[in-house]
Amino acid sequence: MKVRDATREDIPALAEIAEASYHAAFAAILEEGVIAERNAPFFTRRFEESWERMLVVCADESPTGFLLMTDRHIDMLFMAPTASGQGGGTSLLREAERRGAKSLECFRDNTGARRFYERHGWRVEREYERDFAGKSRSFVHYVRE
Repeated sequence: MKVRDATREDIPALAEIAEASYHAAFAAILEEGVIAERNAPFFTRRFEESWERMLVVCADESPTGFLLMTDRHIDMLFMAPTASGQGGGTSLLREAERRGAKSLECFRDNTGARRFYERHGWRVEREYERDFAGKSRSFVHYVRE
């Protein structure tokens, strides 16, 4: 797995990964309407303004996952559902740590992601509620010392 900085040309592939990951990871956490709104066009618009803060992991030359980071905070880490378990998420997380990542946020009920972060040495700093997609949701804030 190779990790590199994202390019503008990666945006369509990353938007498709985000859409597929959202459906796979959040089906039990978010309402179907919320998930349906977060489709490839939604993520394309978002990534047009943030691609310069993204890392991409590739198998061969094709992106299989990405990470978005702002000011040492990991905003998103998504792997294509078909690429899960191949080490790409770990590669992205380690590169983000090398670049100074210190915090991230995760849905409290996203047990798979939580196991992943905790297995890699991240610890819960606090739990809280905040608005997400028009409804109060439970989150955890992780830190890495």
